[in-house]
Amino acid sequence: MLPIWRLQVPRVAGFKNALRKTLKRGILFFYSIGEIILDKVFHFRSPRENYVCDAAVIWCFDHRFDVVFRNFLERIYVMNPDVIKIAGGSKCLASPGNDVERDFILNQIRTSMRLHATKRVLLMAHSDCGAYGGLAAFGNDAQREADHHQRELAQATKNLLTAIPGLEVRSYFMDFEGVYDAQVSRGARSQAD
Repeated sequence: MLPIWRLQVPRVAGFKNALRKTLKRGILFFYSIGEIILDKVFHFRSPRENYVCDAAVIWCFDHRFDVVFRNFLERIYVMNPDVIKIAGGSKCLASPGNDVERDFILNQIRTSMRLHATKRVLLMAHSDCGAYGGLAAFGNDAQREADHHQRELAQATKNLLTAIPGLEVRSYFMDFEGVYDAQVSRGARSQAD
């Protein structure tokens, strides 16, 4: 028999109405004398042991690239990543809208280092990123966009290493046809294609 999880909830005015609304949304809870009993809806087993992180990965939350993103991490042997997803990904280190964005990312990286002994950071950017205004912001010129992202990734690397010296940092640009090493010059990248 699967365990039933119990969460103690204090009696609060309006609690029963909130519970009814929750039930209407299809979330399964059982109410019983001051506590909620959660009904397990998906069973799995995760390892309980702590892990050493292969790399903290600063990445955008654009879902269009999720499959290739995961496949790419496996290809470069990053099996235990700490993925930090935020709109624009590494933009927050290169050209943040404000200092809070940059501080958030730096704190997340430091937390990954403290909890999972992270020594490597991957900075990633992708084509048609809404945080940059999409491909349209570059006049629909894919090469101009890629050049811009390469400069942004270089700036993000510089800012990261200034804030947290000693990290190994790699940067990559992803478009709808592949993943490119952003530390390789544009001429070398064109020859490799």
